[in-house]
Amino acid sequence: MGTEAAAPARAMGPTKLAYFDDMWALSSTATVVSLLQEEGGRRAVLVDSTVFYPQGGGQPADTGVISAGGGARFIVDDVRMKDGVVFHYGRFEDAGDGCNSGFSEGQSVSLEVDAERRNLNSRLHSAGHLIDICMSNIGLSHFDPGKGHHFPDGPFVEYKGVIPPDQLQDKKNELEKEANELITKGAKVLAYILPYEEAAQLCGGALPSYISKDSTPRIVKFGDYPGGPCGGTHVADISIINNIKIVVLN
Repeated sequence: MGTEAAAPARAMGPTKLAYFDDMWALSSTATVVSLLQEEGGRRAVLVDSTVFYPQGGGQPADTGVISAGGGARFIVDDVRMKDGVVFHYGRFEDAGDGCNSGFSEGQSVSLEVDAERRNLNSRLHSAGHLIDICMSNIGLSHFDPGKGHHFPDGPFVEYKGVIPPDQLQDKKNELEKEANELITKGAKVLAYILPYEEAAQLCGGALPSYISKDSTPRIVKFGDYPGGPCGGTHVADISIINNIKIVVLN
């Protein structure tokens, strides 16, 4: 990231993450805080509050449009976060004669997320969390979870552990069956921002060591199962995941 973008990020306060409060909101309003052009010509719009999800936690960034009165439209094709500040990257659309082609600091703008992309990303992210639940349900809770990649081009979750080769196919089938049975039953998916101790209780009594005890973690909970810390977006109900196919890679 160019130095022109890094300096404002350090000087600004954190961007309010509107999707933290409502994971299913696809539009919001905000105020333009800064307009940047990085080295190489890449443009970024910074606002005080955003409904756009920035890439991270294994989930791809949202895309969409930021617009303002007078016809100005900024096509968002990537979103990233640095030092708590969200950068909306993209380009201004040619507005034509008599229309504004840019924003100004302090201007009120409307944010609109691409619904199809958000919904797919949320389904994939939720599928990863559901597999975590199912690993415990089929007796593999002792496996250590690793990386989660919730992108459409080959989503996966990693676990460290050993299953005897002659049991691997049966366990794969059991995991897939358990996941799809839970999808068929359905259950609400909710997010909470809580004091550390309350968050730990919601997660079965403990939180990962990387969560500061002075923090107020965001916890995502699937039905009656223990929750887990997560900053991403998810489906409103497990049933929306629709279907899971398990493939084991060595």
